[in-house]
Amino acid sequence: MAERLDPDVVLNHVLVPKHEVIDDEEEIEKILEELGVEKDDLPRIHTNDPVVVALSEKLGKRIKPGSLVKIVRDSPTAGKTVVYRVVTNPPE
Repeated sequence: MAERLDPDVVLNHVLVPKHEVIDDEEEIEKILEELGVEKDDLPRIHTNDPVVVALSEKLGKRIKPGSLVKIVRDSPTAGKTVVYRVVTNPPE
């Protein structure tokens, strides 16, 4: 069995951008409307992704499929880039 990492080690790693969980359905609908997309159009992030696992531990609750994860990346050339991923179960 794999050793569990401290969530802070994962979330504060220099190569891991800021991740924020959005699980409020009204907020999700607002974001999707602003982007002009459906959930199925967004890239996916699995519930067993190390960042999702770390966020779940940090928040003290399971991040459910259908939630969104907002990822904010800093770039010296592009400034801040915001992307969204929809949480899904991993393929079996």
